[in-house]
Amino acid sequence: MSGSQQVGDVFAPSLEFATVANAGPELQAAADADRLAFWDTQARRLDWASPWSEVLDWSDAPVAKWFVGGELNVAYNCVDRHVLAGNGDRVAIHFEGEPGDTRSLTYHDLLAEVSKAANTFTDLGLVAGDRVAIYMPMIPEAIIAMLACARLGLTHSVVFGGFSSHALRSRIDDAQAKLLVTVDGQWRRGAPAPLKAAADEAVSGAESVEHVLVVKRTGIDVEWTEGRDLWWHETVEKASDQHTPVPFDAEHPLFILYTSGTTGKPKGIIHTSGGYLTQASYTHHNVFDHKPGTDVYWCTADIGWVTGHTYIVYGPLSNGVTQVVYEGTPNSPNEHRHFEIIEKYGVSIYYTAPTLIRTFMKWGRAIPDAHDLSSIRLLGSVGEPINPEAWRWYREVIGANSAPIVDTWWQTETGAIMISPLPGVTATKPGSAMAPLPGISAKIVDDEAHELGHGGNGYLVLDQPWPAMLRGIWGDMDRYRETYWSRYAEQGWYFAGDGAKYDEDGALWVLGRVDDVMNVSGHRISTSEVESALVSHPAVAEAAVVGAADDTTGQGIVAFVILRENVENTGDQLVKDLRDHVAVEISPIAKPRQISVVPELPKTRSGKIMRRLLRDVAEGRELGDTSTLVDPSVFEPIRVHRSQG
Repeated sequence: MSGSQQVGDVFAPSLEFATVANAGPELQAAADADRLAFWDTQARRLDWASPWSEVLDWSDAPVAKWFVGGELNVAYNCVDRHVLAGNGDRVAIHFEGEPGDTRSLTYHDLLAEVSKAANTFTDLGLVAGDRVAIYMPMIPEAIIAMLACARLGLTHSVVFGGFSSHALRSRIDDAQAKLLVTVDGQWRRGAPAPLKAAADEAVSGAESVEHVLVVKRTGIDVEWTEGRDLWWHETVEKASDQHTPVPFDAEHPLFILYTSGTTGKPKGIIHTSGGYLTQASYTHHNVFDHKPGTDVYWCTADIGWVTGHTYIVYGPLSNGVTQVVYEGTPNSPNEHRHFEIIEKYGVSIYYTAPTLIRTFMKWGRAIPDAHDLSSIRLLGSVGEPINPEAWRWYREVIGANSAPIVDTWWQTETGAIMISPLPGVTATKPGSAMAPLPGISAKIVDDEAHELGHGGNGYLVLDQPWPAMLRGIWGDMDRYRETYWSRYAEQGWYFAGDGAKYDEDGALWVLGRVDDVMNVSGHRISTSEVESALVSHPAVAEAAVVGAADDTTGQGIVAFVILRENVENTGDQLVKDLRDHVAVEISPIAKPRQISVVPELPKTRSGKIMRRLLRDVAEGRELGDTSTLVDPSVFEPIRVHRSQG
């Protein structure tokens, strides 16, 4: 199917795609006519046990109540209702393990497994409102554990399996979790890596934890505490597969997810049930144009991040998706792995991070070209603004020059996608998230809260509440108000922490975190602008730019670049070429004062480049917390290149 057609640097949906798209222009018209009635309609896509009396109660702003008095069960909406509708034999999850083991779970299978886990959690004495910590790799049991919590009204706190025992302990203590669900070990690049050892260290002395439930994934030896530790296969797998869910209030806390702050106590973002599931389901259906029963969907995130919560678990499963869940890394055992998986399962919707797209660029197009990717009909991008050059490569090489790209902006705090093209409606520009979705209101404003027009560059704010919005910070509502609502308190606006601009046509471009805007001799230059300029050079696959303190200019631009495959590093000549290229693409003022060619960049498992740590390197400081990185060892070659620079 032809997805989009190009005129200049604008890609409009093809008539063929638009004719059968889930979203049409009427979606925006309905939202514009009556925003709350629009969200009322979206909520009715779900199954509710009791109706609501009011769509939105904003009387205690900035704490919202959506679908007041309504009751539903989130797990019922994600599993049971598909079975009851006669779709129990549809595959819900195609699991691909890193060592090559596979499992496919139908909705009927998923219902049985979630019911067993729910019965086990009940047997352990857990009741609605209790908290459960989940510390696991990307295996089906992690999703089953989340859904079992949702089924029972337990509030889950998923902690990314790459985090340290210290990070896990701080999250367990903050939430006072009674149960920890984990694994013996996880597969990483062909070898088992221990995970229970870190879990044991984290729960040592943690008085709230009563039990540790352990999935046997790798078979490695583990320490065992009798009375506390339980094997999943000796409890869950032997439990009854019959369980009747009960409904909970729309505002019942579904999960806490901690943002990885660099200092101080972790921030536990609270999301509730009705509003969150409404927006997760609505956005998944319309932004990804998902067709149940025919599409095969793959979001490459980890459930330790909000993308995994909303676009692997709750949004997709509420829509009856068939999806791929992959345990491992993109280059294990080799760089063909993702494309082999797309080919094997006929993936039609593929949602990943710009950092991975740029990694694919670095590896070269010969790798994806070796595979049949013709099943792909829609591509998505998430995590940070995507460079225009990476956008074009993604569309051309992975999307066969036809698949529309949905470049999505949202945050842990927003719960679901806020700004994105609608694939059957929006004419897209490479690198732009384009516009807020129907039902969402966002503005770009200056320091004095004046709204900016076409060509304006300022701060991104959300000026109306939205269903999936965070309801607070766990145990610290004062911090919630201070962190997100104090900047524009008089106006009652949520400040996202991101800079953004409108181009001359009114398209919205997210520029990244405000602290990623550099001030060079009085000129405000976004790190993403310089990164995009560098990546547009034919030698560069990926770039990270930071502003480092400079006695003369206030801040100096320091760049770290990865070269494309088979590009020779010509040293000073290459650096000169790249600096000149940035001067042409942006302005001479944007020339980096230093460019270091490095083999890798420091990234989290969610695909974000840790620019804060690169700033530490650029300014010669000791590194801050590296616990969120996939591979902390990447800093050794970066330090070497920096010292040689």
